[in-house]
Amino acid sequence: MLHSAPGFRGIRVGATEGASPRHEPPDGIRTPRIQVIYRCAKSHETPLIFAQLPDELIPGVWDCRRCGGTATRDEAQFALEDFPADGFKSHLEYVKERRSSQDADDVLAGALERLRARRGLPGG
Repeated sequence: MLHSAPGFRGIRVGATEGASPRHEPPDGIRTPRIQVIYRCAKSHETPLIFAQLPDELIPGVWDCRRCGGTATRDEAQFALEDFPADGFKSHLEYVKERRSSQDADDVLAGALERLRARRGLPGG
């Protein structure tokens, strides 16, 4: 059954309650904002607006809107070899970062042994 009310509602930074314009601060007083531009390895720019916060609270990296690659605020921080060419890592690449090939062989052997024992197959 569908509900008439939306499942997710957001509010503006600085608003005291609700999500409608009637709940905005009086006299047009707004929370100070800043624009931050993120650039990816392909030189795509992703401009974002944040509330004016201390520098350490604003994310250092963001996903590029055009290619999905990792974009940074400071181009000097960006090392191209740290990221895959297409901007994404597969599940297998993350697993290989966490486990050695010996660990993978041990996990596979254990899983096959349990499977064979459950099915009553020889060789294990």
